[in-house]
This record gives sequence, C-alpha cells and structure tokens, in this order.
Amino acid sequence: MVSKHNVVAVEPWLNGSAADLETNAVHAAAPIMDMQTVPLSRLHLTQKHAYLSTANVSSKNAEIEVDNKSALLAVEAAVAIVINGIHYAILMASPYQLEYLAIGFLYSEGLIHHSHELLDWEVTQLTNIASYRRFTSNLTDDLLDEKTAFEQFSAQLQDYDVYVVELVLNQRCHQRIQAQKRQLAGRTGCGMCGITGLSQALPDLSHYLSSGLQQKQSESSVPSLNYLLHMHQQIGAAQHTHQLTGAVHAAATMQDKDLYLFEDVGRHNALDKLIGWQLRNKTELTCVVMTSRLSIELVQKSIRSHIPWLVGMSAPTSTAVRVAERYGLGLAGFLRDDRVTYYTNYEDA
Repeated sequence: MVSKHNVVAVEPWLNGSAADLETNAVHAAAPIMDMQTVPLSRLHLTQKHAYLSTANVSSKNAEIEVDNKSALLAVEAAVAIVINGIHYAILMASPYQLEYLAIGFLYSEGLIHHSHELLDWEVTQLTNIASYRRFTSNLTDDLLDEKTAFEQFSAQLQDYDVYVVELVLNQRCHQRIQAQKRQLAGRTGCGMCGITGLSQALPDLSHYLSSGLQQKQSESSVPSLNYLLHMHQQIGAAQHTHQLTGAVHAAATMQDKDLYLFEDVGRHNALDKLIGWQLRNKTELTCVVMTSRLSIELVQKSIRSHIPWLVGMSAPTSTAVRVAERYGLGLAGFLRDDRVTYYTNYEDA
C-alpha cells in the first residue's frame, strides 16, 4: 500500500537564502563576488519513498509513504583557472571564495611560494555564449574543439555554472606554469586529477622539512581532546551550506578563539581555500580540522603549507599516515562528539 503526500515547501528552519546564511557563517574575509549573485544551492523537486514502519519491511503489505517535496542541493561549478593567459586547469568547486581557492590551489601545486607573486586577479561568471566566446578568444589554449559549434555548446552550458579565475603572476611563476601544466580537468572528489606524472602525484617533500615544518611541529603541542571537541561543536554550528544540502565538506581553523571555516563540494578545494586565506592574511596555523576523511593529497597540501596538525572527522588512509610520519605532520581522525584518535606525534598527548 502506498500513501502519497504532496509537499512543495522548504523545511521551516531554512529561513533566508543559502547566501544569507553563508555570509554569517564564518569570520573569513569577504569574497570577490557579491554573495547575492552566487548561488551555493538550488531548489529541486524530489520524491521520497519510505516505509511508515520498519517493523514489517519485508512484508508485502508494508505501507510505503511517498512525499513529493523540494530540496536544496549544492551547486557544483566548473572553475577555470587561467594563469597569464594560459588555461591551466578546471576545478569542480563551490562558487564562493574563488580567489582563496585559486591561490591555495597554485600554492599546493608549487606554482607560487608567496602571495605577493600574485600580481592581479579577476573572477568572471560565464552566463551566456557571448561571454564564453570572449573567454576563449583571450586564451592561448582554446578549450573548445574547432569542430564543435558554439550553438551546440550553448545548450550544454545551460546545465552548468561556469566561472573563470584569471590570475596574473610574475615572470618566475610563469616559467613554472609552462613546465608543469596539467593536461586534464579536475574532478570534485580527487585532488590529483589531471596530474600526468608520478613525480607530481608522489612528490619529494623533504625540502619542506628544512624550511620549518619539523620546527613548527616541535613547537606546537598536541591538540587536546577538549580543544578538538570545542572545534567540532563550533564547526557543526557554522556549516550552514552543509546543513542546507548535506553535500559539502569544510576545512576549519581557530584564530584567537574565532573559527574560520571554508566550505566546498570538494574536500581538497575546502583546504585550498583555507590555505589561500592563510597566504593572503599571512597567518600562522597550528591545527586544521577537516569534516572528511584524510587522504594523501590533504596530507601533502598540509606539509607544503607547514600546518603542524591535520585532524579529520573520518579516518585517514594508511598512505596518509605513512607520509605524515615521514615528514612530521601531526595526524588525527574520527573526531566525533566525545572522542578522537591520534595516528602520529601522540607521544606527548
């Protein structure tokens, strides 16, 4: 038996737009683009099927309830990174704080070492085929196969949110870009997509040890359980886009008792945004908490950024722990309401 309920309404607690909530979520600096013009989530019609009771689920007569209702879903935008007129990569990301995302991404790629190497930037949303034409005409490498008609691509463009982050770097950085250009578009779930060689995917990070990570690690105490539980509680309260959609990760840190949180559909993008914010504000980090599992690319980014402690709400991978041990990165996971598990550097905890 099936009972139907037509509900086309957002839950009562979803007052205001996702943009309004996001604006009040964290202490991070204001993004380049006006939040009112950047949708982080959209309303979609859905149909939910659920058993009214779990007691007799296997029974043929178990009653199923069908609800037609609306749901907010996270926007996943294509973000083209263009450096000195060269198309470098496309990231699938949440279209917010894209300046920080670009800076953090370039730093994690080893293309910039300091924020002052970035001379200028501009963020543009491609809203129609005319803006796409202008974008491709200015590129050294055209993204569009010449056999593909603009009219055909225009129909596809309607399904996507497309942003272009154009960066101007100094000449030394330009030489690095030409030597290390990615060949493929990146995806939301993988921070290594598009890397073409093992040396890029599995880099030697030993020079980061001599430049201060181990010294910072020795000077940084192990984050206590109480400290991490306090961060866990604040992150849960501040992650508004995740509350709306259930589909974004966050990277967060504490500065002078204030929480700075960066959300994105990709966990590696969230960390890149935090790293970009760190570089722009010349801030020292002691501990970063991720709402995700801890994979190898997050560990590599943390080592490059001299982050002493990386903590996840899920587990790390074995490779992540081994690399963290080699380079002295403090690693912890399974941060929950009442516990945390340390995997490295816990002797003094």
